[in-house]
Amino acid sequence: MKIKKTLVGLALTAALVLPASAKDVLSINGQNLWSQAQARLVDGGTTYVSLRTISEALAPDARVVWEDGAAWVRGEGLALCAKPGDQWLTVNGRALYVPQQVRLENGRTMVPVRVLAEALGSGVDWNKETGVTLTPGKGRPGPAPYTEEELYWMSRIISAESRGEPFLGKLAVGTVVLNRVASEEFPDTIYDVIFDRKWGIQFEPVSNGTVYDEPTQESVLAAKLVLEGARAAGDSLYFLAPELTDNHWTMENQTYVTTIGCHWFYK
Repeated sequence: MKIKKTLVGLALTAALVLPASAKDVLSINGQNLWSQAQARLVDGGTTYVSLRTISEALAPDARVVWEDGAAWVRGEGLALCAKPGDQWLTVNGRALYVPQQVRLENGRTMVPVRVLAEALGSGVDWNKETGVTLTPGKGRPGPAPYTEEELYWMSRIISAESRGEPFLGKLAVGTVVLNRVASEEFPDTIYDVIFDRKWGIQFEPVSNGTVYDEPTQESVLAAKLVLEGARAAGDSLYFLAPELTDNHWTMENQTYVTTIGCHWFYK
């Protein structure tokens, strides 16, 4: 079965956009915590909230502490870490994307409400009458929406293809792989996309063997994020480093999307 882009998008912890009529409502169990959570809209409508306030409301048995430059939420079956400046937070081995970064404001660690709700296994809803409503769940996330095999191969192709590339470039390589999985033109699984030989070997690390090398930790993180729904380079299906190859078929036959690091991306 094809991994549809719409389904993949459900894993993405996307921005929550609120109209003015409901912008000051953030309710949990009927209580409006908008002011207490220092909630506010930033950069196009993402709702940021205080990690401590919302975590204490959704996971009341957990402890929130500051250690080594990061905020930790720990409880039974829960280990969540959010470090200001990072574009992700981690929880129980998963990594959730925060494209506008975890923030530190007036001594408070601030994160997008949808990201935090997912990390704590809680529901989140909005309507124009009641604003944002958070429904307490288990206080910890569910299982990752991918298999260990998918993470194994995704982390290795990202690492082999993008050593020395910026983190966004690593996300972009992973995006290309998943875009191919979703496309009718390519195989249906991550493994089969990586080792596809229909038109010849598709990825150089397959031919030179570096796809089997141990991946870097940053590549494992990037793999987790794209498998959770993070994306870069749009609908790209191809990429190449023009200065490192004599084969410019992609440049001559596909539509240019963007350049990240030394890679040019096409669809």
